[in-house]
Amino acid sequence: MRQRNPIAVAFVGASIILAAPAAAQETAEDVTSERRGPPEGMSTETVFDGDWASIGIGVAYSPSYDGSDDYVLSPAPLIQGSVGGIDINARPAGLAVDFIGDSATGASFDAGLAFRIRSNRASRIKDDVVKLAGELDTAIEVGPTVGASIPRVLNPFDSLSAAVDVRWDVAGAHGGMVVDPSITYFTPLSRGMAASLSLSAEYATDDYADYYFSVDAQQSADSGLAEYQADGGFNKVGANLLFAVDLDGDITNGGFAAVLIGGYSRLIGDAKRTPYTSERGSADQLFSAFGIGYAF
Repeated sequence: MRQRNPIAVAFVGASIILAAPAAAQETAEDVTSERRGPPEGMSTETVFDGDWASIGIGVAYSPSYDGSDDYVLSPAPLIQGSVGGIDINARPAGLAVDFIGDSATGASFDAGLAFRIRSNRASRIKDDVVKLAGELDTAIEVGPTVGASIPRVLNPFDSLSAAVDVRWDVAGAHGGMVVDPSITYFTPLSRGMAASLSLSAEYATDDYADYYFSVDAQQSADSGLAEYQADGGFNKVGANLLFAVDLDGDITNGGFAAVLIGGYSRLIGDAKRTPYTSERGSADQLFSAFGIGYAF
């Protein structure tokens, strides 16, 4: 079974099952007995061999801005796939394009471009005081992504992967650079179910931190928040747990699947100390999402 990039964690259950990494383990006896091939009745050919695509839609429940303790519902569409050996993988509020073909066996390497639309405090601010400080512009971040995936870590169908996205804002909003490292473990739980656990962090430059976390004199006068000067550095660490269920019970043939995601992140550094978080919000950030996808 071909291993694929595990960062495609969103609302396309069947493709996530083959491409993402997860948090479930088999016993040592099960792993040892299955190392030489797939479980009985499990085909080595899947809908994800060669060209394929997935489309999905879901709903997410998340903070209204980074550091908020108010939560909002928002739609979460997704498109991903592989055409001519070029993989399109999901990212939070964006996607990544991988130009290196995956290995049928052994470790795989990824290299390409990552894109993200960042609308932090650009709209839907529920806190009236933070709203008085003014809405921000939407950032469009673009940059390289690299990664690697190791299959068959604990069983014949799991994988451990790591990736790093480096992106710059090209829309003139925060005007800085963001680095997102992540590591993910994926494993099937049965023929029709899978799970993944992802750990991630976020590093940003001074321009980014100043735009989102500083409170300048005008913002202080408008909102009553204390003035604050933020510097760059690591601003967030987090974890996401995903469960995917193929609706016909077979992860290898595509079709419809349901996905449930739960996540927790903790703001650190100046992202935690800014008045937007320390006075008006919370450093503890929760995330949940549910979606339905179709792979073909």
